[in-house]
Amino acid sequence: MSRLFFSSQTLNTTQVHTALDALNLPTLGVEALNQQACIEIPEAYTLPKTAITDTLRPLGRVHQFDFAILEAEFQANEFKLLAMDMDSTLITIECIDEIADFAGKKKEVSEITEAAMRGEIKDFSESLNRRVALLKGVPESCLQSVFEERLRLSPGAEELIAYAKAHKWKTLLVSGGFTFFTDKMKEVLGLDYTRSNTLEIVDGHLTGRVLGTIVDAEVKRETVLETCTLLGCEPSRAIVVGDGSNDLKMMEISGASVAFHAKPVVQEKTDFCINHGGLDTICKWFEANI
Repeated sequence: MSRLFFSSQTLNTTQVHTALDALNLPTLGVEALNQQACIEIPEAYTLPKTAITDTLRPLGRVHQFDFAILEAEFQANEFKLLAMDMDSTLITIECIDEIADFAGKKKEVSEITEAAMRGEIKDFSESLNRRVALLKGVPESCLQSVFEERLRLSPGAEELIAYAKAHKWKTLLVSGGFTFFTDKMKEVLGLDYTRSNTLEIVDGHLTGRVLGTIVDAEVKRETVLETCTLLGCEPSRAIVVGDGSNDLKMMEISGASVAFHAKPVVQEKTDFCINHGGLDTICKWFEANI
């Protein structure tokens, strides 16, 4: 039997009842407790999943709640891998934009970043090369400054990683960002695998070039597949979390794709969306579906 799960920091019973009324689902005895609510969808209920989603999305925007349709087989022990994007997903910033800020070029770089994440620039490699070229001459020390002064984990990140470890999932951070930061995250959080781009540095300064193969959407997909092969599992046993169009290819092959505070083009194509809560919302889905 499927369940319908609601959550937000301000969730109340009235909001839940409004949502259920819009779906013609019973509200008797349903209450919002501890910022969440979960109901079983009657087996006789015939409204398709897509119609439920189309009905709840605008209500979620108005009342600022997240929702998830949880199938019976959506269980923690069914998954083996948690794969995540880094920038604006595991962490709150876009590292390249913050590096650019030290060079006085944040506006130019941010505009390219946003266009790429919205899917307006189809060639991610081109967009990354354009942005990195603007960083030529930036001191290497700026990377450490960004890490120490600006990089923050997204709300719920530590809880999600702890949940993954408790359930023996392997963790993969696969990013179009940079090894300097993914290596730091691997060390801080105890992640199992990382893959990202390497900035060329000569005489203590960025050259404006990226070394090796750029981690674009296709490389992200290949990395998830390779990691699943290493673990001896199908990609259907992977959860993939991201926010930009560069994440869509690896999301498509996963067993559960999660758009985290994501661009509209991503939200339209994923299994789950988190727009108001933290990454620990994923943990709450599993706990509610036991």
